[in-house]
Amino acid sequence: MSMRRFTPLAVVGVLIAGLISACSGDDETAGIRLAAVSRADVAEVVEAPATVTARATATLRSPAEGTVRRLRVADGDEVRKGEVLARIASPAAEEQLRQAREADRGVSGGGAVPAGVELGSFQRRTDRTARSGFTAARRVAMKIPDTRQRALVLAQITKAQADYATAAAAAHNALVQLDSGLGSVRQAMASIAAAQQVQTRAAVRAAERVAAGLTIKAPFAGVASLGGPAGGAGDLSGLLGGLPPQAQAQAGGAVPSLTGGGGAAKDAASVAEGAPIASGDAVVTVTDVSRLGLSAEVDETDVLDVKRGTPATVEFDAVQGATYRAEVTGVGVTPKESTGGGVTYRVTLSLRRGTTADGTAAPWPKPGMSAVVDLRVREVGSAVSVPSSAIVTSGRDSTVWVVSGGRAQRRVVRLGAQGDTTVQVVSGVTEGERVVVRGVNAVKQGQELH
Repeated sequence: MSMRRFTPLAVVGVLIAGLISACSGDDETAGIRLAAVSRADVAEVVEAPATVTARATATLRSPAEGTVRRLRVADGDEVRKGEVLARIASPAAEEQLRQAREADRGVSGGGAVPAGVELGSFQRRTDRTARSGFTAARRVAMKIPDTRQRALVLAQITKAQADYATAAAAAHNALVQLDSGLGSVRQAMASIAAAQQVQTRAAVRAAERVAAGLTIKAPFAGVASLGGPAGGAGDLSGLLGGLPPQAQAQAGGAVPSLTGGGGAAKDAASVAEGAPIASGDAVVTVTDVSRLGLSAEVDETDVLDVKRGTPATVEFDAVQGATYRAEVTGVGVTPKESTGGGVTYRVTLSLRRGTTADGTAAPWPKPGMSAVVDLRVREVGSAVSVPSSAIVTSGRDSTVWVVSGGRAQRRVVRLGAQGDTTVQVVSGVTEGERVVVRGVNAVKQGQELH
């Protein structure tokens, strides 16, 4: 949970240098201190916990069940974009590809519609199984944890479904012509086979992607770590499984599914050459540390003051005495319940190099390290201000005790930026007036003060 903390900048006027005792011999005024309203630079700061984030992180998973054939990296290795990191041996994936190609060849040869079958009924069954296949493929695709990969697969499913709709419409038109005596059986069968081939070709492409994914490559340059968190994997295998039984029969029987319900978490020790691996299991995680950022949780009472570009200072538990600079790059809109029962919002920041207490360059932190960020949400230079101890809050009003004609007068003020020890006063007092800064709760209206 974030908390509002206030830090003063360089004080232009010395606020408390003019502190004087008011009738120090009078018991009524003992402990009461006054100071002159002056000018100061005031910064209002929101403090929030944060975590270091990498520029990008990708967990590369096995697309099929098998074993680790080759492993070319170890924990901590630096890798280049496109570099081969591992190869997976998967007889199931190879069989999937063989059967998909066989089914596609069978439909291309026109043998998917057996003799003696009523073509209209067969077309309706083909449409039903196609819908089922596309629905199953989309359901599997939604389990893919990587958002970019999920979007890519869903787009491919949508395209395949649109292609099928076009081919199915042509098949329906051919059947209408056949019924009216304007078409031939061969034409109708060819149109139905063309619709089926949209499915078989989509299944071939899915199986080819699985086979290609058995060679695991780095998506970008970074640092490799073996294994990774639990997740899921998906492909379009449901398309082939949803083909009409006749098309599956031409592929030699039912098609085995290569996608599980989700990959298990893998640690480095369990990823080794010859080790078994399930579909969706993490093999290698690549982290790009070329540019680091921060993810902070800011309380709902403070987040409206945080804007893109808000500057911040950062401190890390792991780097004692060092201070880093940061800048807000985004403010989230999705609420998250905090441990204290309130609501926080995610704020992202870019992180810059830091310095230690002696002015030397501070070490670059690692992803996942905890930090505290001080967001400077408001800064005012040379503002009319008073010490924060002079402010008395009552209900919705903020007041100060002003010395007027030698007596205490309560005056309502409007505040601006609120620092830890200094508060900007927008209206209610003027520079040079004296206000009570200590013992404010003991002052009474009209009380004599000097």
